[in-house]
Amino acid sequence: MLTNLLLVFLAAWVPQHTPATVGFRGLKALPGGTAWVSGAKGTWLRTTNGGHHWQSGVVPDAESLDFRGLEALDANAAWLMSSGEGDKSRIFHTADGGRNWTLQFTNPDPKGFWDAIRFWDPQHGILLGDPVDGRFVIFTTVDGGHTWQRRATPPALPDEGAFAASNSSLAVLGKSEVWFGTGGQGAARVFHSTDRGASWRVSSTPIRNGSKTAGIFSLLFLNSRYGVAVGGDYAKPDESTRNIAITTDGGYTWTQPATRPAGYRSGIAFHDGERLLVAVGPNGSDISRDYGKTWTRVDSQGFNAVAFAPKSKKNVQGWAAGPEGRVAAWTSLPTKTQSKR
Repeated sequence: MLTNLLLVFLAAWVPQHTPATVGFRGLKALPGGTAWVSGAKGTWLRTTNGGHHWQSGVVPDAESLDFRGLEALDANAAWLMSSGEGDKSRIFHTADGGRNWTLQFTNPDPKGFWDAIRFWDPQHGILLGDPVDGRFVIFTTVDGGHTWQRRATPPALPDEGAFAASNSSLAVLGKSEVWFGTGGQGAARVFHSTDRGASWRVSSTPIRNGSKTAGIFSLLFLNSRYGVAVGGDYAKPDESTRNIAITTDGGYTWTQPATRPAGYRSGIAFHDGERLLVAVGPNGSDISRDYGKTWTRVDSQGFNAVAFAPKSKKNVQGWAAGPEGRVAAWTSLPTKTQSKR
């Protein structure tokens, strides 16, 4: 009798039935089955029971806005950030699960464009925008978003910008660390601050940067030293050339792993329950069980954003969101199965 160990990969994502049909780019997963999603036409979604029911709404007077950024602390408190030129970039906040929304901040730069928003804790948050007058735009808050202060950043390169593809070109860790990734012709860099944006250090990466549509689209840091950047060229979604880089020193240096995700990737997240990385893009999803060194494609559904809730006593929930109202829940993948003959 011979026993073979066969790798088996099943469909990673189970489609969810939601009442929305717009494109989604904002996504936050929380313990206990809670998740928030946001997207075009002022739309947001929320589930508090693992996707059995989705609540849908449109923020009043925001029907023309595209909520590409989303941050949430629990089932009640969330921030939505719209992306658009000038005053089309705005931040709204709810403290009661979406029943009421308050406009907290409107972009003061007529030529500005916001890309991502993150919070370290309920009071301290940070906002990333494309360069204005030659420098990336950074605002921070110390009072839960009621007021925002502009921070200084190093000069941007001539054609450098950030991407508002999944609210994950900006990553925070601990109480004060933050990174953001860039792209554009000749630029695929990572900016790093250890003091909530008061000072910055910049490093280059091997991510492709041959056009305005290429660069870093998503950053993930598992701790203060180990991080993964994914991206590529969104105009060439099936090309996997230089679409990933890994750092083991907090972003000072970056290297390319042995294998790569199977195309341009706009989002990456860590599933701590299964100890794996998941990257998503328009042509599918890939997983890595060795912290980004090697990758295997597991699904062909197109998504913009991916998120997993921190491990809790009850469960670990994972979600993906994308175009045309697409939302899906993660299903666990077996690593091995035995066949006997």
